[in-house]
Amino acid sequence: MAPFGNFFLPGPTEVTDDILTAQARPMIGHRGKGMEELLARIQPRLQRVFRTERPVYISSSSATGLMEGALRNGARQRVLSLVNGAFSDRFHMISVACGLETDVLEAEWGAVHSPDRLADALKGGRYDAVTVVHSETSTGALNPIADLAKVTHAAGDVVLLVDSVTGVAGQPVESDAWALDFVLTGSQKAFALPPGLAFGVAQPNILERATAKGGRGVYFDFLEFEKFTLMNQTPNTPAVSLLYALDKQVERIDAETITARWARHETMARRTWAWADEMTSRGLPVSVLAPEGYRSWTVTCLTVPAGKKGSEINAAMKAKGITISAGYGKLKDATIRIGHMGEHTLPELERVLTVLEEVLAS
Repeated sequence: MAPFGNFFLPGPTEVTDDILTAQARPMIGHRGKGMEELLARIQPRLQRVFRTERPVYISSSSATGLMEGALRNGARQRVLSLVNGAFSDRFHMISVACGLETDVLEAEWGAVHSPDRLADALKGGRYDAVTVVHSETSTGALNPIADLAKVTHAAGDVVLLVDSVTGVAGQPVESDAWALDFVLTGSQKAFALPPGLAFGVAQPNILERATAKGGRGVYFDFLEFEKFTLMNQTPNTPAVSLLYALDKQVERIDAETITARWARHETMARRTWAWADEMTSRGLPVSVLAPEGYRSWTVTCLTVPAGKKGSEINAAMKAKGITISAGYGKLKDATIRIGHMGEHTLPELERVLTVLEEVLAS
């Protein structure tokens, strides 16, 4: 297998050999005792990652599936989508596709949403749900979801539906303490697992809404997720091999502790931001797109020097054996992105930054 430590995409992130190998175990019946024992081991460890006493749903899907589930179960009729990048825009588009009346509150790509601005938008009681992306992977901006949750709840019977795909397991997410009505993530980001699983936590008010609502669909019906999760089962046939990998990975996260894992991610993020300042001082103007104080600990989006293109920098890095990412969408050539998450360490990141300086200087 290829040596670990050269793959710094902002997702899917690099997976260690032992996690990949864990998937090779024989199949088991998904309604048998073996599966119940497996899920009973996984569940409390997932709860510690999400900082919740609620059941953590495990979906054999991408995170997009639970984004749709959040809307089908948690939104009644009118949704306000907070958009400040490509993935928050996706949440908006899913809401529209689910037939919900949806308006957009937009911020610039790279900026974050202000609680005061959200409070103003919620005056008048037009909306019953708000969608937001915690860590916007396309820009590296980190929305203040704890404050946004307070504002949402102060507006009355309104729920906050949170995509924390590059948040959970890489930076603080307090599902219960912050009263996040629904929060979801995917396996392929800070969890450092292969793609194909999504995890979510629904507070009781979401289940109350789901009970009263038709059109929830079948595959992402949260009432079914709740019932089966409490029995240490899954509503439908799960991706058994990925559950083997999850079992081993949450054991590793538990041993590290979630707070230590957050600290490791913060260290890598702050080193990347400091490196950008160093490059600028050396005549290679590179800047962090997201504003100070609102930056993701798992992915950094950097503007590139004049005359350089993100796609060309990405290709040059790949030629040197290191994978990062060009910008996303309309920022493709104006930026590059580094995914410093999962099992990566500071020494590995330092090597990436050294090579990146060589590429930028060439």
